Amino acid sequence: MNHPNRRDALACLAGLATGSIPLGTAAQAPGWQPTERITYLIGVAPGGTVDLYARGIRDTLETLKLVNGQTIVPENKVGAGGALALQALAAQAGNGHYLATFHTGAIAGAVTGLIRADVRQFPPVSMMVEETSLVAVRADSPLKSASDLVAALKADPMGLRIAVAPALGQNTHMAIAKPLKVAGVAIDRLTIAPFRSSGESVTALLGGHVDVVSATAPVVVAHVAAGKLRLIASAAAERGSGPLAEVKTWREQGVAADYVSYNGVLLAPKATPEQFQFWEVALRKVAQHPAWIAMVERSGNKAIFRGHEESMRYLDTEWKAASALAAELGLAGK
Repeated sequence: MNHPNRRDALACLAGLATGSIPLGTAAQAPGWQPTERITYLIGVAPGGTVDLYARGIRDTLETLKLVNGQTIVPENKVGAGGALALQALAAQAGNGHYLATFHTGAIAGAVTGLIRADVRQFPPVSMMVEETSLVAVRADSPLKSASDLVAALKADPMGLRIAVAPALGQNTHMAIAKPLKVAGVAIDRLTIAPFRSSGESVTALLGGHVDVVSATAPVVVAHVAAGKLRLIASAAAERGSGPLAEVKTWREQGVAADYVSYNGVLLAPKATPEQFQFWEVALRKVAQHPAWIAMVERSGNKAIFRGHEESMRYLDTEWKAASALAAELGLAGK
């Protein structure tokens, strides 16, 4: 797919790479700057990691005075799996004063039909956080490792209740389904219990209503520290740091699979090359700020920066991979 806004933005980035746009000009005096209030559309309810990171980005942009003296107003636009936020962004086509949250879960939601929108129409300007999906059980569970989980599910694919959020086919579902499929488990027969949020799914695990939960790091690490939960696998490509330093990856446990989610920032469709240029420069500075990095690492995730061109390549690749996995789960286009 080759959208006009993507072509324009890539042309701008090509100019940066070849020197036809002077780097000093790009960094110090962009051709576009915000001249009015900036709205940051957040497609989830307050309190989760997507909301946490969006507000952290907002705070850092303002702290570093990167928005030409303007105010950034976060607006939680909740509903339809994030589609309402995308619809609101689409209504602002070409308006660089609107940002929105990007998350890998939106790709999974779109290919399964949960989100009635083609997320490929919405250009990410950057990826800011690499999120680790974890498999957790209660501290008193007989499951001690990924191998135990695989053995139990091979013996009886329906024998364990596995909690995910916020719906079937979203990223936490994909993050456990992918390695289990590689391990030889019949993933289309699993007993999957969807919850509205990972907070609710973890509460269900603590209460004994489910046996296993797949969730991102921030919602489980505190309960692990309190001795209530045990982490048995990480879907990251390599072992993490801090609270995740002792958590073995699926690959370390003999399952050649990983699943990484990304959190970032979208611009409106038909954003101009100058708008992409401004926001990419500003967000790169956010990504390098020690307070932002520390906040992300405290949550158990990794602060990164990937610009627009690399983010668009990821979007295309992940769309294909998520479509294939959704088909395996019997969820494609539902």
